[in-house]
Amino acid sequence: MTRSPLRLTTSTDDRLAAAIAAIRTDLELPTAFPAAVDSEARRVVETKPLPTADLSDVPFITIDPEGSTDLDQAVQIERLGDGYLLRYAIADVPAFVEPLGEIDTEARRRGQTFYAPDGRIPLHPASISEGAASLLPNQVRGAFVWRFSLGADGAVLSTELSRARIRSIRQLSYVEAQREIDSGSGPDRSTADVTLMLLAEVGPARRVLERLRGGASLSRPEQIVSSSDGHYTLERRSSLPVEEWNAQISLLTGMEAARIMIAGRVGILRTMPAPDDETVERFRLRTEALGHPWPESMPYGEYLASLDSNDPLQLAITHAAGSLFRGAGYTAFDGAVPEQVIQAAVAAPYAHTTAPLRRLVDRFTLVVCEALCAGEAPPQWARDALASLPKIMAASDSRASQLDNRSIAAVEAALLSDRVGELFDASVISAKESRGVVQLIDPAVDAECTGSLTAGDRVRVRLVEADIESGRVLFELVA
Repeated sequence: MTRSPLRLTTSTDDRLAAAIAAIRTDLELPTAFPAAVDSEARRVVETKPLPTADLSDVPFITIDPEGSTDLDQAVQIERLGDGYLLRYAIADVPAFVEPLGEIDTEARRRGQTFYAPDGRIPLHPASISEGAASLLPNQVRGAFVWRFSLGADGAVLSTELSRARIRSIRQLSYVEAQREIDSGSGPDRSTADVTLMLLAEVGPARRVLERLRGGASLSRPEQIVSSSDGHYTLERRSSLPVEEWNAQISLLTGMEAARIMIAGRVGILRTMPAPDDETVERFRLRTEALGHPWPESMPYGEYLASLDSNDPLQLAITHAAGSLFRGAGYTAFDGAVPEQVIQAAVAAPYAHTTAPLRRLVDRFTLVVCEALCAGEAPPQWARDALASLPKIMAASDSRASQLDNRSIAAVEAALLSDRVGELFDASVISAKESRGVVQLIDPAVDAECTGSLTAGDRVRVRLVEADIESGRVLFELVA
C-alpha cells in the first residue's frame, strides 16, 4: 500500500473542502434524511420482530474494510463430507422497509450509498444501516441465510434460502483476517478460526472454477481517499488474497440468485455483453506491443489474473483491459426470460444480492429469491418495482462514479498544488498521439501528461498544473 498524506496549508485545506462540497452540490447528492424518513425508521426499528427460525448458535463472522459499521454479510463454513457447508447471511433490510413507504421512496431516490472523502451518504438511515439491520458482532439480527452444499472442488451441489435470526461472533477487517489465516496452520489450530481457514480453501477453489468457465476480474490497484480530523490521505492499494476469496463467496451467491430467478422467470440480473472480436483483437495487439503477449490458448481471465500490477508494462496492460469490461447494466424480467442473461466477466448469469444495506436492487433480489426457494410467488410490490430498477441503478451508478473520479482528482490536485514545476518519476499507463496518462511513483497519483509517450515506459515528468477547483492535474514529459 502506498500512502500519501496531505500536508496542506489552511488555505489549501479550505479550498479542498470547498471543492468537495461543490462536487456534492453539482451532482445533487442528498444530504440529511427527511424528517418523515427518520420518523418511520425509528418506528420500524422499535416494532419489527425477528424471524422465528433460530441460527444464533451458528458461529458467523464478518470480514469488511477496517472501520465498517454497515455490515451486510456474515459467513460460516464447515466441512461436509469431502466438501463444505457454506452459510452466508445477508442483512434483512426488507424487514425495515415498508413497500412504497417513506424509507422506500427515499432509497429509490438515492439508489445506493455514496462514498465521498468528507463522509458517507447512506442509502438508509443510520438507525437501520449501522444499527438494527447491520450484522454487528454479538447482536442477534434477522438475516436472509443462504445455505450452500459445496463439493470438494467448490462447485455448488445444492442451495437453500430462508430467513432466520443469526449472531455474528467476530467482526474482522481484511487485514486482521489475512493475518490470522497466514499465522494458522489449519482449522484445528486454536488461534485460527475454522471459517477463516476453510475460506482459504473454498476461495481459491472457486477461483479455479471461475477460470475454467472463462470468468475474469480486472484487479487494478485502487486509489482511496480517506479523511480524519479534516486531513486527507490518498492511498493506492492492491487487494489482499482474503478479499478476493471473500468476493468469490459473494459471486457464488449472485450466480445462484440469478439461476433461481431465471428458473422462476422473474427477477433482475446484472448483465454485461462479451467484448466484440474487434475489441478483443485490439487488446491482444496491445499486449504484444507492450511486450507481454496474450497467448492464443489462454482464456482472458487467466491471462489478466497473471498480470503483476507492480510491473509498469503489465500495469499498462491492466488499464488497457478496461476496454473488455464495458456495457454492464441491469436486466429486469417478469414472465419471459430475456435473451441476454450473461455477465461476461463472471461468464455466467449473475445478480446483485449481497449488499442490501448499501445498494437498492439487492433488497428486491433477496425477496424474489426467498419466495421462489419456498415455492411461492414473489410479493407483488417487488414485482411491480422490477421494471423501474435498471434506470434507477444506472443513474445512481453514474453519480457514484462521477463522485469517486472527481473527488480523487480534487485531492490529487490539492496534494500537488504547491509543487508546480517539480520533477517526478512516473510510469506511462496509457498513451495516444501526443499525450497519455502517467502514474507517479510517489505520491500515488494518476494524471494526464503531454509528450511522446509509450505505454509501460518509466519516465521523468514535470508538473505543469494542479488546480483544486477543477481537479485538473497536468504533467509534461521531460526529455
